[in-house]
Amino acid sequence: MKHALLLAAAADEAPRMRAELAALVEQESFSKDLPALHACADLVAELGAQALKSTPRRLELGGRPHLLWPGSGTGDVLLLGHFDTVWPTGTLAGWPFTVDGDLASGPGVFDMKAGIVQMFAALRLLPSAQGVAVLLTSDEEIGSPSSRELIEDTARGCRAVLVPEPSAAGALKTARKGIGAYRLHVRGRAAHAGLEPERGINATVEVAHQVLRIAALGDVRVGTSVTPTVLSGGSSMNTVPEQASVQVDVRAWTATELERVDAALRTLQPVAAGADLQLHGGVNRYALEASQSADLFAAAAQEAQALGLAPLRRAAVGGGSDGNLTAGLGVPTLDGLGAVGDHAHAPGEYADLSAMPQRAALMTALIKRLLGTG
Repeated sequence: MKHALLLAAAADEAPRMRAELAALVEQESFSKDLPALHACADLVAELGAQALKSTPRRLELGGRPHLLWPGSGTGDVLLLGHFDTVWPTGTLAGWPFTVDGDLASGPGVFDMKAGIVQMFAALRLLPSAQGVAVLLTSDEEIGSPSSRELIEDTARGCRAVLVPEPSAAGALKTARKGIGAYRLHVRGRAAHAGLEPERGINATVEVAHQVLRIAALGDVRVGTSVTPTVLSGGSSMNTVPEQASVQVDVRAWTATELERVDAALRTLQPVAAGADLQLHGGVNRYALEASQSADLFAAAAQEAQALGLAPLRRAAVGGGSDGNLTAGLGVPTLDGLGAVGDHAHAPGEYADLSAMPQRAALMTALIKRLLGTG
């Protein structure tokens, strides 16, 4: 299909995309609500079966439903996304799906139900889905604890991974920071704070020393942030604290930086004699580095030009996605191919309906190019 015809065919999909988006948003899918996730998986499976002309494998891991349409094997193009949202069940009652002009609003509309709808439209526009695999998971918003291995196993051997996560104000996401998640636990010794405080080892004071050391590991020059977040400690007002802990969020653009911080955290030593430090956690997702998406972005930019679309822009973002997992395997990965809109995870998130056919056509053209069928 020539580019002009492809764009026209995508425009014809607009009413169907709007209807599918309404249905998906109106089926809530909070990450922690398993019955809602199963109901949403039913709907996503139905929509996907219409687009791919086949039913997915429904894989339940940890009680969570994940949907996989396998490809033909090595050399597939993998389309990777998620249908869970950050919005608690019941949010829809006070914030229903609405359309104002070209803007659709509702919980999860931008992140990332509009991206799923666009992806299915793109698949309908393909002459054949041969060579395309699709994986949609239900736990991305909580760190992909049950789906991580499935994602990595599916991605190995693929020629490329395309992720219809929301765009960054229209820009494709060509780099994402990697993430480390840690908890430092301090064990001291309890004592009566009034009668004999000198016999105690104050875990709260110790964790305060460690917080300063941890925060100093960040390096703003290269964009590495090391942020102590949740603190806890102590048992009562009049007791020298025996236990304290701090959670730590680490973000970096490169694997080298993530590993530097990881090594430094593992060599922390107590300040107070007798205190004990235990570190839990590690690198959760390696970075999607710009080099891993460069060729895919260049191909997408050429296809956008051929379609007569505005020049594509690229963006580097601090948040992670499942695209980090596939990039961590060395598989070329391009993210942010989903909705044009704004306010992910915030009240009033919206998607631009007028951009959805264009982005669907772009994904179709890019898949055909990667498969050599364009």
